[in-house]
Amino acid sequence: MPLVSANMTSVTGPRLAAAMARRGGLGVLPQDLGLQELDAAIHHVKQASTLYDPLVTVGPDATVRQALSLVLDAPGAVITVLDEEGAPSRCLAVAALRHALPDSRLADLVADALPAIDDDDVTDSRAAFALIEAAGVEAVAVRHHGVITATLSARSAVRSTIYSPALDAHGRLRVAAAVGVTGEPGARAAALVQAGVDVLVLDTAHGHQEQMVQALREVRALQLGVPIVAGNVVTAEAAVELAEAGADILKVGVGPGAMCTTRMMTAVGRPQFSAVLETAEAVRDHGAHVWADGGVRYPRDVALALAAGASAVMVGSWFAGTLESPGEIEFDETGRPFTSSWGMASTKAVEQRFRRLDSFERARKALFAEGISSSRIYLDPARSSLDDLLDMITSGLRSSMTYAGAATLAEFRERAVVGTQSAAGYEEGKALPVSW
Repeated sequence: MPLVSANMTSVTGPRLAAAMARRGGLGVLPQDLGLQELDAAIHHVKQASTLYDPLVTVGPDATVRQALSLVLDAPGAVITVLDEEGAPSRCLAVAALRHALPDSRLADLVADALPAIDDDDVTDSRAAFALIEAAGVEAVAVRHHGVITATLSARSAVRSTIYSPALDAHGRLRVAAAVGVTGEPGARAAALVQAGVDVLVLDTAHGHQEQMVQALREVRALQLGVPIVAGNVVTAEAAVELAEAGADILKVGVGPGAMCTTRMMTAVGRPQFSAVLETAEAVRDHGAHVWADGGVRYPRDVALALAAGASAVMVGSWFAGTLESPGEIEFDETGRPFTSSWGMASTKAVEQRFRRLDSFERARKALFAEGISSSRIYLDPARSSLDDLLDMITSGLRSSMTYAGAATLAEFRERAVVGTQSAAGYEEGKALPVSW
């Protein structure tokens, strides 16, 4: 799965990172989290199931409104009610809440609990699907030694036969984490690897600078035994210099993100396809790879980045609009669900990053922030989960590869023919969502 979730606080938290790895991708936890928070997030991913869906829980006094701020009414969606001791007591299909009053307590609802299966009875994903189908429901609770520990929908069981999870040497889900280039990047990187991180991302807005080179050499010298990503850059010269300093992967992209105002504020940046094409070619002989970071609006953008030579594509705000993202689901004036996203150089991100400074210093830094501090990312009712988006992206990518006659990503890079088109030609290629 050549997809990576961006190290943005509005995008990648422990739940989304685990969901990415379960389908073969990789989630990058942001550097703005404290080491204790990162340690807890890494532990969450490493303890997560490679097959089952995690519990989405609410307390016994939770209302329907509170439940729907965590999960939407979608096929296979489940909410788990805890008892007074905090243990899972019953799992409810979210569809059962459809006609309940928003202020109704879940504990008072007259609704049948979902049937449960024992994990000992599940030999593989196909067997799990058969058990769900036999129960005549869209999802079931999963018990381990009589205790509810997870849920599983029919869709998830099918997906597990298609996607292979990204696992470490111990059979646990993989996870990455970002590190800044200031302070003590070596010490922080070592602590993260000790906590279980599988990939380190040395991250700063302008990666072609001496501090990045020094940080790379410092971390590389520690021989931590994990791949090192460095960025962001957009030129061949920068990519080669960072590869020679110790980067295994270059993160490429300045200004293409949906929440980024860098190009309009500074005139700095480069069109993403050109940047990926040039950097990937430049570092190929160095044994390094490229992640295309940003600019993804449609599955076609993923295909184009991979055709240009990227080994993976990093997605940000698109993934923020999913149930697994860290933000709470809110509803606008018309009842449409959304989550909030913000740029990592915005006022909101700056305030979070420097929250340990005194109020005057925080206010001073916030004066010069750039980027969007809050944007509504609407959830698509038909594709509200990360899994739904991954299905759509990989479906488009697989089809693109068949058009190019390619069975592997390496063949795709060799065989894809990329041309230019006018704005009118681009518009012509869009589907018409309504009739004429």
